[in-house]
Amino acid sequence: MADLELRSVAKSFGETVVLEDVSLRVADGGFTILLGPSGCGKSTLLRIIAGLEQQTSGEVFIGGEPVGHLSPQQRDIAMVFQTYALYPHLSVRDNLAFGLKIRGESRQAIESRIGEAAELLGLADLLDRKPKELSGGQRQRVAMGRAIVRKPKLFLFDEPLSNLDARLRTTMRVELKKLHQRLGATMIYVTHDQVEAMTLGDTIVLLNAGKVRQIDPPSSIYNTPADPFVAGFIGSPGMNLIEGSASHKAGTWAFTSGQLSLTLPAIKSPIPVEGVSRTVLGIRPEDVSLTPSGGPDSPLTGAVDVVEDLGADQILHVLAGGRRFIVRVPPTRALKPETEVTLYLPHHRLHLFVDDRRVDWE
Repeated sequence: MADLELRSVAKSFGETVVLEDVSLRVADGGFTILLGPSGCGKSTLLRIIAGLEQQTSGEVFIGGEPVGHLSPQQRDIAMVFQTYALYPHLSVRDNLAFGLKIRGESRQAIESRIGEAAELLGLADLLDRKPKELSGGQRQRVAMGRAIVRKPKLFLFDEPLSNLDARLRTTMRVELKKLHQRLGATMIYVTHDQVEAMTLGDTIVLLNAGKVRQIDPPSSIYNTPADPFVAGFIGSPGMNLIEGSASHKAGTWAFTSGQLSLTLPAIKSPIPVEGVSRTVLGIRPEDVSLTPSGGPDSPLTGAVDVVEDLGADQILHVLAGGRRFIVRVPPTRALKPETEVTLYLPHHRLHLFVDDRRVDWE
């Protein structure tokens, strides 16, 4: 295994900039997620790491060595794609062995590695079957097994679970997590699914429009988003984000937006109140309460507009202060449209962004 480092990697197709000044480091044995909406450049970045695309500028290092001049075969990387790419006429055993035979491995080494991978992935009873005799989850495990038998420096995954149904994706997420724990391998995983990102990776690289917006562990991405894009992209439903203005009077900060006026906690560092082009206040749906939190709150009176019943939770769309708030609450009250409610916004769970930069509370 090996570590991975990207230094100021950029990619353009003619006048179109796909990636801009991407720098990151993945430690040996790390599990890093490249996350972002469609078209953000995450798959292009993975292809650059693999050597399938050539970066316009910057450099890729694997194990401390620059690899920009090396072909994909010379980089010692295994890639698992969205499609399984199995040979339909070969058995599972022969699919696993194919790459090793091409590399000239001995028969004994091939059998040993196939046995190890089959045991690890639960494929021992399927080795003589053809791909058409396998379920989608089994085919994906074979695709991963084909990567494992090579014992590469890096494992690259390009949305490998997107073709599976929701229940099977959940199962395969657990299998991938366990696989990483057993192998201790360095893995880079591309997805647009934030649930996959939050549950699988130890580090998330969140991209948008070719730029890195935040690199942090999942808990930090969720609890301390760097900007409004990160705040709105992570979480389901996404964070309530309201544009307005912040003002300071008599030692207290306040946020106003139309009819809405909220007192803010004390701010760690002074923020400008003049020349600011955009101020955004946010709070996650699960942090809004229908009862006082026990600490400083900003109460808002409103009316329920829509109720989404998810069984374990209710998603409420509440009109308050001239704004729409999304609220996630336990199904302890039979709430219906037009029911009046009071929303409590705990001060310690508020997020403030000034000109797309996070402001921290004291």
